[in-house]
Amino acid sequence: MDLIYSLIDFVLHINDHLDQMVIDYGKTIYAILFLIIFVETGLVIMPFLPGDSLLFAAGALCARTAGQPDATMHIGMLIGLLIVAAILGDNTNYAIGRFFGRRVVQLKIGRRKLVKQEYIDRTHSFFEKYGTTAIILARFVPIVRTFTPFVAGVGAMSYRKKFLPYDIAGGILWISSMSLAGYALGTHPWVKEHFETVVIGIILISIMPMVVAWLRHKFSQKKA
Repeated sequence: MDLIYSLIDFVLHINDHLDQMVIDYGKTIYAILFLIIFVETGLVIMPFLPGDSLLFAAGALCARTAGQPDATMHIGMLIGLLIVAAILGDNTNYAIGRFFGRRVVQLKIGRRKLVKQEYIDRTHSFFEKYGTTAIILARFVPIVRTFTPFVAGVGAMSYRKKFLPYDIAGGILWISSMSLAGYALGTHPWVKEHFETVVIGIILISIMPMVVAWLRHKFSQKKA
């Protein structure tokens, strides 16, 4: 339970935590952010790591220190490194799904499954609705973006013709758009004063597709 509270606090006050991490670790912050993005996209058991809010906060941090001679983070370097992290993560996840398939879904820690079947089913539905474009769209949906490359691997989606090009495009769009949004808005007085509200808004907007899909599913069941 303490871990959950710590994660919630980290996400809601991510700008403060990033500021402190820069003070504590200096340029090593690049490696830390690289690892977080890689793990969130590359390990199917870690879908709850902050993605969108982290990118926005990192972009905002770059904006606040832009032009300073001792600035630790630069927006160009940040975007370039994290695009690589996102693409490597997805490709690792695809490889895990391709080579281990359903065996990963059956793994358990005690009585609890390591990977919930409902997340796999939700991602399958996402694929059915959007096709290969789901590889790009999933980047912007928490949990789904972690399971999409895994499901693509399990389903043996064509790697070179379908998965890889869409994955690269999705990685570039996701990292660039969220980081640049933070960079553009991060120095705005209202955003700085209400950063927690902004983070909650980002989370709500990003999970909206899942909520809409769930409501449609429930209503269709009632009609049936």
